[in-house]
Formats: sequence, C-alpha cells, structure tokens
Amino acid sequence: MADTPTLTAYTKRFNAVLAYIDANLEGDLSVKALSRVANFSEFHFHRQFSAFTGVPVSRYVQLMRLRRAAHNLTARPGHTVLEAAFDAGFESPEAFSRAFRRAFGNSPAAFAKAPDWKHWHAVFAIPHFSRNIAMQVNIVECPRIRVAALEHRGAPSQLNASVQRFIQWRQQSGQSPVASSRTFGIPYGNPDTIAPEDFRFDICGEIHEAVAPNDIGVRELVIPAGRCAVVRHVGATDHVGETIYPVYRDWLPGSGEELRDAPLYFEYLSVGTDVPQAQWQTDVYVPLR
Repeated sequence: MADTPTLTAYTKRFNAVLAYIDANLEGDLSVKALSRVANFSEFHFHRQFSAFTGVPVSRYVQLMRLRRAAHNLTARPGHTVLEAAFDAGFESPEAFSRAFRRAFGNSPAAFAKAPDWKHWHAVFAIPHFSRNIAMQVNIVECPRIRVAALEHRGAPSQLNASVQRFIQWRQQSGQSPVASSRTFGIPYGNPDTIAPEDFRFDICGEIHEAVAPNDIGVRELVIPAGRCAVVRHVGATDHVGETIYPVYRDWLPGSGEELRDAPLYFEYLSVGTDVPQAQWQTDVYVPLR
C-alpha cells in the first residue's frame, strides 16, 4: 500500500495510542478510553486496532503490562511481585501471577531469578499484517431501511438457534418473505475479541409495514441512512472476518475516509437460494461519515 499523507496521519494516530498505553499502563486502557485518544469511533476501534497491531486491544495491553513487570522484576533489585503487579496496572498480584504464568510458563518469582529472554522475546513479538489484499470497495449512499429484527445475545456458536427462530417468524407472519425482502445482520461488537456472553447480533428482514405483535421477540428496527463502504464477501459467513479486516487494515488508512458511529452490517445475498454456503455472497456495509 502506497505511503500517502492520509496513511501517515492514520499511522501517527495509532502510534499516539501505543505511546499512551505505554505511559499509562496503570490507568484506564479500555476501548472507550483509547478510542478517544485516537479520535476514532468506539464502534470500530477494536477492529482498527487489531488490524494495525495484529492483536486485540486487551491482549496488547496485557502484553505491555507484562513487559513492564518483567523488566522491573529483573532490573530493579528488591522489586517485589506485589510492586510489579501494581506498577503494571494489574488489579491484584494473583491476577498478575496467573497472566505471567500463562505467558511465560513459570511464576514471576522464578523468572526474576532466572529470566528466559529467548522466550520473553517470542512472547512479545507483536504480529503486524504486511500483506496487501486486492479488494473492490465501493462507496454508496444508503437509504434508511426498515427491518424486523430478532436480537441474539450470547455465544456466537448459538447464533444459528436464533436464526431458526427468526425463520419461524418469517414463515408464520408473512411480513418479510424471503423471496421479495432483503436479509440483514447487525453485529454489535467483534466476536473475536469480546466475551461470548456479551456478544449481540440482530437478525433482520426487510419490512414495509409495522411488525405485528408476536411471542418470538421480533421487533421493528431502522438501519439508518448514510454513506457506506461496501465490500463483497464470498464464502461461508463464519469466515466473513477475512473480508472485514482488510477493509480496516488495507483500504481505510489510505482512503481519506472516516468511520461513522454506527455498527457495520451485512446483507445476505444468497438467502433462499440453492447456492452452496462456500459460494454464498454477503455484502459488508461499513458506515462512513
């Protein structure tokens, strides 16, 4: 990807975030706080950060806290595990010791006595994506869309059960027939980086009238109008992330575009067809200002 003023500015904003993390390891390093530092939308920041660094926000923060603690334990004589834990922003020495053992395979005290620097460097090798992926991104002006929506809340692995309930509502109500109504999905959060119990996803079908009262839990929702970057994913929807991440990683930094505070959404183009799932087409809409 060519170096452009826009890309340089984008890189500077993320470098500022990384510097802020390093200087404030004992403070609030939540997605909300860091997105403010970068002046990016909180809705999209976790994806942008993962695309830029190669690891999720929470993992990066934990690695940086462990790095400081490991340095302090080996470089400062008499520095205790308790001091290392609190200096690095851990809530308790127990939480610190568990994280340290998971990362290094031994306890903080053992590492302080005989540090394994080869393993240390391997743990702190933050991957960076370097491949450029050719993709066709279109910018479109989208109208508002009225949809009937069923909210799924919980593990992504259980999403299909909610989809089946929505299909049942569609068949029983006749309000959003598959043959003539578009089908959408709206994820609230990245299933790769949030706890399964916190995952939310709206399963949606286009409507042109108010949703009739029902006992399935389907309600009316509006996908707001606005500009969107649209890219097509071909293949199983379980792998849609392989299409989403390059948009944030490769296309957005040099595009000159800014993200809008709204979740991305999917339009499923192959619903109701005999197309094998490996050949399904799904349009990914990323809201832009």
